[in-house]
Amino acid sequence: MRIITRPDFDGVVCAVLLKEVLGDKVPVLWAQPSDIQNFNVQPTSRDVLANLPLGEGDVALWFDHHVSNVPERAHEGLFRIAPSAAGLIYEYYQDRLAPRFDELVAQADKIDSAQLTHEEILRPEKYPYVLLSMTIFNRRASDEAYCNLLVELLKTADMDQVLATAMVRQRCLDAVAANKAYENYLKMNTSMRGQVSITDFRKLTPVPDGNRFLVYSLFPQAVVNVKIFYEGPHVAVKLGHSILNPQCRVNVGRLLAHYGGGGHKGAGACRLTHDRAEAQIEKIIGVLIRNEEYLD
Repeated sequence: MRIITRPDFDGVVCAVLLKEVLGDKVPVLWAQPSDIQNFNVQPTSRDVLANLPLGEGDVALWFDHHVSNVPERAHEGLFRIAPSAAGLIYEYYQDRLAPRFDELVAQADKIDSAQLTHEEILRPEKYPYVLLSMTIFNRRASDEAYCNLLVELLKTADMDQVLATAMVRQRCLDAVAANKAYENYLKMNTSMRGQVSITDFRKLTPVPDGNRFLVYSLFPQAVVNVKIFYEGPHVAVKLGHSILNPQCRVNVGRLLAHYGGGGHKGAGACRLTHDRAEAQIEKIIGVLIRNEEYLD
């Protein structure tokens, strides 16, 4: 048996809860949706899959909340459009999980559904859970070990103890510094088309990273952001409804499902091949500019 989940804050909390129920010895495999869709990771009937697409094979349990992953067959576990996958796990195992996880799950709901205030966006260092979520990546050799460390810490330690751990403290300091630099990168590489802000990082190596909500504060007239960058042999596209100007009617998850990606109504991602990327990006931006409520 394995726990297979995504290396983001929601995925980390999923792993915390599942390990609490299934036991500390159950290993965690960190995977992206594309790993499941491209069969790079193939779950088995003994695995528990969370915060990821179901894929084609059978699994022991599946928990997910993305609009683009609506199941087409029966499964054990719980699927529902919800703020977080962790919240669904907490609901499913409500008789086996202690109330001490209430706050952790509430924060996973809040962060994964981007229900943040303007103050939390601009000053995440004042909000421990928000800042902690900004320290989780999937691009460095140390990221897997860091996610595993967070799982063990969040199972037993309070937030002050978590933040006092050397590796976590350093990542938090790095995140604060990166956020300051990221503001300049956004200003230099973001343009507006109608009510759509387009952040194109394809000229930059490495790809800048930082507070994913900051662009909404810097471009308050935008209702949605398009972020474009190179990711290995692909062109990655990430979309997000503005959480400060929530007037975008496009279901992002359904839109990107047409391009091999997916996500929520308000946020999602896809990876495009270089030969088709320009034309497909223009089509995606066109839908966002028209701001159509329904997309088949």
